[in-house]
Amino acid sequence: MPENTRAQKLEAFDRLLTIMDELREQCPWDKKQTMESLRHLTIEETYELADAILDADMTEIKKELGDLMLHLVFYSRIGSETNDFDVADVLHSVCDKLVDRHPHIYGDVEVQDEEEVKQNWEKLKLKEGKKSVLEGVPKSLPALVKASRIQDKAKGVGFDWDNRDQVWEKVVEEMNEFKAEVDAGNQTETEAEFGDLMFSLINYARFIDVNPEDALERTNKKFIKRFQYMENALRAEGKSLSDMTLTEMDVYWNKAKTL
Repeated sequence: MPENTRAQKLEAFDRLLTIMDELREQCPWDKKQTMESLRHLTIEETYELADAILDADMTEIKKELGDLMLHLVFYSRIGSETNDFDVADVLHSVCDKLVDRHPHIYGDVEVQDEEEVKQNWEKLKLKEGKKSVLEGVPKSLPALVKASRIQDKAKGVGFDWDNRDQVWEKVVEEMNEFKAEVDAGNQTETEAEFGDLMFSLINYARFIDVNPEDALERTNKKFIKRFQYMENALRAEGKSLSDMTLTEMDVYWNKAKTL
């Protein structure tokens, strides 16, 4: 598919803005929406995009990007109604931020590699008035994703291990501490040590270039596919999981693993 020209892209964005204005002024549902009422829908759309990306489904990715784009324009339209901001303000704001945080492109700063770019990014954010490099981590992020972002941001200011062997030693240390608390039957400490173990594993994943959220979600999808295969195979034979032993289930599970 040939790429649209700049004029065609601007025309498409203008079309979306026009439709958004018409819906906001004429559609009963769209007229009622607030930023708060849209929030959970935006989160849902974001997860749908994430699913499409993991599935490498370009058709769905395009569709979900459109849905998210609509939400961004929707918020901007609502902001304009209270004279707080409009879509131009939103776009200029992010453009200004990108220019300011890329002095190696728009200024005279020189960088050697990607890591130096990320370090400069975090330092610039502190100069903008942020008191902590961790301020940019949303409180409502899922814990696994949040741990990754926390570690990335700490690394951006030089707080990090020297090599992955050190991190693996930490994983082993945390695993032993976790096992000791499990064996001792200390529930509160067991939970704390499990959290430490998870945090160290996420840290190790970063050192071996594995995205822990993507890795776990792919495992989730794999389990769902195999489990549903087992359910369907049993149903076709007039059997039910609740009537079978674990050993009998394993036969079907092993078949599912070959798919």
